[in-house]
This record gives sequence, structure tokens and C-alpha cells, in this order.
Amino acid sequence: MTWLDLALNHKGMDRIKGIGAPPIPKWSLLTRVLPFAFSCNLFCAFYFCAGMVGLSLGEKHFIQGGIAQDLRSDGRKRLTYRPLYVETGVIPQANGSARVRIGATEVVSSVKAELGKPGSLQPDKGRVTIYVDCSPTAAPMFEGRGGDELSTDLSVALQRCLLGGKSGAGAGIDLSSLIVVEGKICWDLYIDCLVISSDGNLLDTLGAAIKLAASFLISFVTDMRNSNNIILILFLKAALSNTGIPRVHVAAGASGDDNTEVDISDEEFLQFDTSDIPVIVTLTKIGRHYIVDATSEEESEMNSAVSISVNRKGHICGLTKRGGAGLDPSIILDMISVAKHVSEQLINKLDSEIAAAEAGEEES
Repeated sequence: MTWLDLALNHKGMDRIKGIGAPPIPKWSLLTRVLPFAFSCNLFCAFYFCAGMVGLSLGEKHFIQGGIAQDLRSDGRKRLTYRPLYVETGVIPQANGSARVRIGATEVVSSVKAELGKPGSLQPDKGRVTIYVDCSPTAAPMFEGRGGDELSTDLSVALQRCLLGGKSGAGAGIDLSSLIVVEGKICWDLYIDCLVISSDGNLLDTLGAAIKLAASFLISFVTDMRNSNNIILILFLKAALSNTGIPRVHVAAGASGDDNTEVDISDEEFLQFDTSDIPVIVTLTKIGRHYIVDATSEEESEMNSAVSISVNRKGHICGLTKRGGAGLDPSIILDMISVAKHVSEQLINKLDSEIAAAEAGEEES
């Protein structure tokens, strides 16, 4: 049973705050779906813009008229992405990295692994942290406080969309696989993203970059026979490794004392299973229609936008909304259906880029 099936049987509220809708009956689909989504942390109430673009009245009519006729100003249809360009391994010091460019929007994402101590509430899970930095040269709106606020909003949105709930359920990376010694030591993954240039559709581009960078993250295998003690050399050797996270053997000393034998392989590596990491599809509503991969000019004309993260199995992993205009329940459901269809094309494109990069590495 999907979250939507459960939502249809979930008791609603009289009013949904922040959506801009008037009071509606309890039996309405809107009050049955959206409160359930809020309770599952599927919504993140953030509002950001990639940079306001000043358009003349004629330019606005041209953009709106083209979208109404399914012919956008750059020749695309409403549900067509701009060309996507990918480059992996752009940061040698990171465990995984990727550069993604969609149109004139370009971002870089890197993944760095460090050893740390798991939290007391989740001693059997590692941690993943996402941080976004908006370069002041990417757009005028990114200068000063505006860039800091946007960075925070994007970081929170990506965390909600890609890493599941607070318990770790639904995360694209199995957090339990990051544990080296339960309750004592784990791998912490730090995902850093830099916005180099912005021409709309930032969230989708960042999501694609993170998926690619994580796909090339070299992981580890742990072999633990007695893990009561971890010595400092385990941390130092792993932290100084620039090529990946090595296989770690932890065993008790032969004498049974506090000394611990540590064997860190320099040759054995393993990749994370990142097939469940979702992609993000943002549908921007302009007039009566909605589009994917909106440019900054198109975003300046939007009524509202919904970003939906969908994994390979077609499951909805997260959903965020921005913009002040309300959305009819039927439109939201239609957007979810369209996002599932569009996500298949985006995932296939990223898979082909990953396969091409892996083939290039094997040849070299």
C-alpha cells in the first residue's frame, strides 16, 4: 500500500495552513492527502527563487502564450528538459564527485567520508549531511544574505527529499551500512554542493548531481570479530585516504587485552548501492499549464511550483511546494503522475551517463 492509498483513508483538517486555500470540508481530498503528507515530513515549507528576472509586458505574454501552445521560448515542449551534461570525478580529494549542467544551470557536488561516532538515539546508523553553497557570481540574488538564505533552504529541501525521515526510513543510502562498530564508530558522509551558475531549476540539478556523486562513492566492507576497542590508526589511515574508503578488519588481540588488531586493505573497495536514491522533478505552474525544467525567466512568471522526488521504483520519496498560489487537488495528483513519467526518462539518462563513465574508467 502506497502513502497515497493511506492518505485517502486519513482524516483531514478544516484548513491547511500555508497552501493558500480557503476552509474546505473534511471529506475533501485535499484535507485527506496534504495533512498526511505533512505528518510524514513530505512537505518542506520553503520559498526560494533562483533570481528575479525583469521582463517587459511583451516578454511575459510571449512566455505565457508559448507555454499555452506547448512551444516554449527555447523551442521545447512543456515536459521536455534542456540538454543535460555530466562530468564525474571532478574533485580528486573527494570520495565521489560530479558536475552537472542543465542548460545554463551548473552545479558541482562532492561526497567526503569521515569516521565519527553514531548518535545515541541511532547507534546502529551512520549519518549523511547535505550542504549547499550558492556562489555570489551565479546570480545577483545570491550576494549577501540572499545567498545564505537560499543555501539553507536548498540544503533543507534536499535533506528532506533525498534522505527520508528522521529515522532514516526511505533514505537512498542504507544508513545502517555506514556502521563500523555499533554505538562506537561509523562513517559520516558529507555531501557538499556548489551552485556555479543559475538559470532556473536548481533543485532538480542539485538532486541529479548528488545522485551521480554518490554513485561513484567508493565504499567499504567491514569485517569485525571483536569490536570493543578501536585504535586511532584506524581513523588516521581512513581519513588520509584520497582514493576511497578501504576495507576494514577489526579483531581482538590474541592476548585478549585492550589492544586491537587493525587491518586496513589498500586494494579492496566496494561501491554503495545508490539505485534507490531518487531524482527530483519540479513542475512549475504558469497560467493553466505546468512545465518541467523552468528557466529563470519562466520561474519569474510562475504561480506556484511543486518539486517531487521519485525513486527508480516509482515511489514518492518527498514533495515540496513553493509559491503563494493554491493548487487544486486534482492538479496535484496529476503532477505526481507526470513526475513519475518524467522521472523515468531522467533516471535513464543518468544511468547512461554512469555507465559511460564506468566504461571510460575500465578502458583507462
